[in-house]
Amino acid sequence: MPPSSSPLSRRAFVGGSTAALAALLTGCGTKGTSRSSGPATTPDLSATEKLVKFSNWPQYIDVSDDDDGKRPTLDAFTKASGIAVQYTEDINDNEEFFAKIRPAASNGQDIGRDLFVVSDWMSARMMRQHWVTQFDHSTMPNVATNLLPQLRQVSFDPGRKFSVPWASGMTGLAYNKKLVKEPIRQVSDLFRPDLKGKVTMFSGMKETMPLLMLGLGMDIATFTDADFDKALGVLKEQVDKGQIRAFTGNDYTSQLAKGQIAACFAWSGDVLQLALDDPNLEFVVPEQGAELWSDNCMMPAPVSHKANAEQLVDWYYRPEVAAALASWVQYIPPVEGAQEEMQKIDADLAKNPLMFPDDATKKRLKVQRDLTDAEDLKFTAAFTAVTET
Repeated sequence: MPPSSSPLSRRAFVGGSTAALAALLTGCGTKGTSRSSGPATTPDLSATEKLVKFSNWPQYIDVSDDDDGKRPTLDAFTKASGIAVQYTEDINDNEEFFAKIRPAASNGQDIGRDLFVVSDWMSARMMRQHWVTQFDHSTMPNVATNLLPQLRQVSFDPGRKFSVPWASGMTGLAYNKKLVKEPIRQVSDLFRPDLKGKVTMFSGMKETMPLLMLGLGMDIATFTDADFDKALGVLKEQVDKGQIRAFTGNDYTSQLAKGQIAACFAWSGDVLQLALDDPNLEFVVPEQGAELWSDNCMMPAPVSHKANAEQLVDWYYRPEVAAALASWVQYIPPVEGAQEEMQKIDADLAKNPLMFPDDATKKRLKVQRDLTDAEDLKFTAAFTAVTET
């Protein structure tokens, strides 16, 4: 089990704060950021160099119970394939990573990695910049067979040509049953008079607005400027009347755990862990739907060990490997058959709906559409004007 500081805390960095807006301004529409031509290429050294250079987020892979620095699923891959993995936990923020690799990536140079993991919206941005290499799915039979159906087609990457999910989660609602008179079942419940000043939402536009739009019956896969403006108007109304206590990053978890707030927008992985200590904390997939998001494996352009990287990604789409990884990181494994394999590892986790949503819940999970750089900038500025007043 991961430590209480869930790896999902990284999502606090992708929000709509002033700092994030400044980072967006720096990363978008700047001369030299993108390549007008297609992705850069280089000879694949996989046959002669049995190596993969893999960058990931902290605490996003299984580690040995002996705390000896070993990573069982990676070690098993190396033993089975003969491919060594140079694994680095050097991604702490999407924007920060974008800025780190930008000088090389924008010029078609080697960024020193064969594989990295970033969130949906950053995956989309890197595709627009031509910074990433397409996967050859013909060499990845486990991905082809076992990728969950609801993750196969996303607006920013139809057919998952450039992005393969590493782990997924839900943005929904959470509440403390001790502090709430009536159960929370939909977004509008957070606007009840008895919850005034006891509610938090995320400081990130990309986290708060999709869930708010879903609560208003909008389709976040196709929403328009008018939809966004209408939802933002509802948000402003709630801000103006003092319904919302604060817009937070991952610090909402401590407030929820301490009983300082009664209800909030929340991430499934956080609440799963918090509920282990306090069963009064409940995560809710709203009746109108919740956002399903993924952090995705991508290969840079150019990539030096393409075939090796594809082999590594395909390894994690073996159900038994996916279950072993998920038992530690405790997010939704994007792999068919992982739930059955989890039964052999931890029967309670195999039954947990936050890791393995049932069919009825899956129908209510929606993936947000891609935003253009111009939309991202415009929507973030509008959201910030409402939430940081």
